[in-house]
Amino acid sequence: MRTLYWFTRDLRLHDNASLLAASKSDMLLCLYVVDPRWFAPGPLQSKAMGDHRWRFLWQSLMALERSLRTLGQRLHIAFGEPETVIPQLAHAHSIERVVRSRLPGTQEAGQWQAIKDRLPKAVFQQFETLSLFTEGSLPMALGELPDTFSQFRKQVEKTGDRCSERLRIRTLTALPPPPGFPEDNRGDCPPIPEPVHPLQFMGGEAAGLARLQEFLYDNHSIDRYKETRNALDTWDASSKFSPWLANGCLSVREVAETITEYEASETKNESTYWLWFELLWREYFYWYALKHGANLFRRDGVQRKRRHGTLYGHRFKAWCQGNTEYPIVNAAMNQLRETGYMSNRARQLVASCFINELGLDWRYGAAWFEEQLIDYDVGSNYGNWQYLAGVGADPRGLRQFNLEKQTQQYDPTGTFIDRWGGHADQPVGLHTVDAADWPL
Repeated sequence: MRTLYWFTRDLRLHDNASLLAASKSDMLLCLYVVDPRWFAPGPLQSKAMGDHRWRFLWQSLMALERSLRTLGQRLHIAFGEPETVIPQLAHAHSIERVVRSRLPGTQEAGQWQAIKDRLPKAVFQQFETLSLFTEGSLPMALGELPDTFSQFRKQVEKTGDRCSERLRIRTLTALPPPPGFPEDNRGDCPPIPEPVHPLQFMGGEAAGLARLQEFLYDNHSIDRYKETRNALDTWDASSKFSPWLANGCLSVREVAETITEYEASETKNESTYWLWFELLWREYFYWYALKHGANLFRRDGVQRKRRHGTLYGHRFKAWCQGNTEYPIVNAAMNQLRETGYMSNRARQLVASCFINELGLDWRYGAAWFEEQLIDYDVGSNYGNWQYLAGVGADPRGLRQFNLEKQTQQYDPTGTFIDRWGGHADQPVGLHTVDAADWPL
């Protein structure tokens, strides 16, 4: 069988059920499609792919290509729309089967269906490689996914399983040959921007696995995770696995099983449990996105609750540029803009400010995060924004953080604010309105 494997958010060889299935072929074309639409502003004013995300993704693709070459394969990187690129390649190479990992997101589902419509004779297969569990191993049907995380967690923990079994073939050692080495058009992709701030994040499978080893076995930072995870700006305070998980350089099942192995051989305490607890939050939002589809992006959310909030152009710009009246928010937004990363605690604070103090439509903030974050994940991002806006999975409704108290608790000496320039010279106040900036 002649197979096209479409890499998406699974840029790895280890624990990759989709790639393993695709490898059972006579010929295998490994493909990644860079969609030009990612780099154009969308209806919520932000792009789907900003500089930091693009740099990390490209690093991950280059690492994947190096790994594939050791197996006699290569990565065909195409710049174009998948609905056009994949049918063209399928016809050119007599492809009989198309395989990819199952993805949440309405655009991803629409693209998959469009490709199937254009290749009616081909076999199409998807496998679940982005989640702890397969749909069949969940303790509930997808349509019965609980409305809150707590209900989901209790049902999962009752089973006693932390994840579906990872593939015991940890890394593929052989792949079928490609259809020669056809030239691709990767040269048409946007240039890779230079970082404006020194980064500790490097894309790729090897880097993700190295971070897993470092956080658990080298530094034993997991032992203190529950106490340190809310720090705003310390490398080992939290796992930092999210960029590699979001791009599929690191398998979430690999992380879960490594935690279990660590607990058996090293330390088992509340902190080691809490890291798995955070993985379970990520898991919940993965299935949440699949269940709710387009409602993930609705202003009134999955709850269909009407909330105040519009787009004041000057306030939105001030928030993005770290130029508000709130130093801790400014510092976090400057960090995001310069590095593509922000701690979990900081994300909650800036989102709360966006929704409550600034009175803005949460979807614009979520779209800005999508552009900027190197660990952007559709379910986690939009699910968490809905949660904070009171239109999603939070049974308590709208949440608001006291920014002054949060500053005193998490940055009492002002170190984080000073490092990231949180004291704006001319902050934009809430009552500064230009005639061109009436709510849109």
